[in-house]
Amino acid sequence: MSLAACGPRVSPEQKAKAVEAFATVEKVFQHPRCSNCHIPGDQPLQFDAQTPHQMGVVRGPEGKGAKGLPCAACHAESNPPASYGPHAPPGAPHWALPPPDHKMAWIGLAAPQLCAMIKDKKSNGDRDFAALLKHVSEDKLVLWGWDPGNGRLPVPVPHDQFVAAFKLWADAGGPCPE
Repeated sequence: MSLAACGPRVSPEQKAKAVEAFATVEKVFQHPRCSNCHIPGDQPLQFDAQTPHQMGVVRGPEGKGAKGLPCAACHAESNPPASYGPHAPPGAPHWALPPPDHKMAWIGLAAPQLCAMIKDKKSNGDRDFAALLKHVSEDKLVLWGWDPGNGRLPVPVPHDQFVAAFKLWADAGGPCPE
């Protein structure tokens, strides 16, 4: 069931502001820091150019990599020091892809489709708006996007502005652009 069916009544002005706020959400979700791991296939992408991950890395049965080559084999709980160089594997707690049963793959989606996917509990890990807001506000792997380590560009929207936009959109029931 989509979360839209359970949304609050909002005025046309509130809906317009929420749809405008979603443009900020879209900008963040479509940035390589997010979309490199929210992929339709099973091989994550890397770098701003979004090239296939080297070493044949794959999603695996739980999103944590294949047996014998889990994500944690290279990705630690935090970013390495800058002295390791620009291409050292970045790190954050529970480094992983979304699991295969809800990939949340949004590369190349137009805004209406991205919006619908985010709200769809079948594809978002059964999260309601409160859980989604907590995820984008507090999850340390999500927060990594704003502190991605040496040689990587952070998400271009300040985190607090992103969370405020996400909350405004969610509080209005998550209206999608047309």
